[in-house]
Amino acid sequence: MQLKQMDMNLFLVLEAIYSQRNLTRAGEQLHITQPAVSNALARLRRTLDDPLFTRTPAGMQPTPLTERIMPRVRQALALLGGSLSEQRLFDPATEEKTLRLSMNDMAETLLLPRLLERLQQQAPGIAVESYYVPRDQLVKELAANTLDFGLDIPLVSATQLHQQRLVNDRYLCILRTDHPLADQTSLTLDQYLKLEHIHVSSRRSGPGLVDIALNKLGRRRSIKLRVQHYRVAPLVVMRTDLALTVPASLAEQYPARLFELPFQIPQMDWHLLWHKNQHEDPANKWLRGQLMDLFVP
Repeated sequence: MQLKQMDMNLFLVLEAIYSQRNLTRAGEQLHITQPAVSNALARLRRTLDDPLFTRTPAGMQPTPLTERIMPRVRQALALLGGSLSEQRLFDPATEEKTLRLSMNDMAETLLLPRLLERLQQQAPGIAVESYYVPRDQLVKELAANTLDFGLDIPLVSATQLHQQRLVNDRYLCILRTDHPLADQTSLTLDQYLKLEHIHVSSRRSGPGLVDIALNKLGRRRSIKLRVQHYRVAPLVVMRTDLALTVPASLAEQYPARLFELPFQIPQMDWHLLWHKNQHEDPANKWLRGQLMDLFVP
C-alpha cells in the first residue's frame, strides 16, 4: 500500500476513535455523524487489513496494530496542524472563539475575575467555559482539542503535554476573627489538633495532603466537615469555630485570622497544561501567555 492511495482524513477519524473509544463521541469531536465515522472505520479496516478496534463493554478497544501506529499518526497530525497554524494570523482584538479550561473552584476564584477583565479589554470576542475534568481524562480531552488548557498539579507521566508552573502556594490555617484562639500569635501542633477541621475534597473518602503530613508525625486531626468545594469552606469558617487549611492565595481573600502551620506540608504546585499538538497554534500561544502573566507576582 502506498501513502498516495490513502485518504488522509481517515487518520483524523482513527485518532478520534482512539481518543474517545466511542464512535458517537468521535463523530462529535470531528463534527460528523456516527454513520460517517463507521463508514470511515470500515474503509480503514479494508485498507490496513486489520480490525483496528474491537467493541467491548468498556468501549472501542484498539488492536495491537492500532497501538503500534498511533504514536506516529499523532505525531504526523500534530506536525501538519502546526504547519497550518503557522499560516494563520491571530488578532486577539477580532478573534472569536471559546476558551475551554479545566480547573477546580479554587482556581476559578483566583483566575476567572482577572482573566475575564483582561479578555474584555484585549479580546472581547473570546468566550470562556470552565469545568473540572478528572485527571485520568485530562490528557484525552486535551489531545482531542475538546479542551484548551488544564490547571492542575504536575502530571509527570503525561509525555504528550507541555507543562508550565504558575504558582507554588504554601498552606495556611484560617479561623474566624473572633475565634477563641484568634489572639494567639501562632498555633502549636497540639492547639491545631484540638481544633475541629474542614476538609475539602472531590472524593467521598481518603486523606488529603494535610492528613498525610500529620500521619507521618503519628498524629491525626478531627474532621468535622467534608465538602467538595473550596469556595464554601471559608464561609463556614466565618460562622463557626471550625478551622480550614488552604493555600495562602485563597486564605488571604477573606477577613479571617491566618496562621502558619505548626508542621511541614508540601506546597501546592499549580501547572498550566496544554497538548503538544497546540503548542505552535497562534491563539494557544497568546492565550497561555495571558494565563501565565496573570500569575506573575
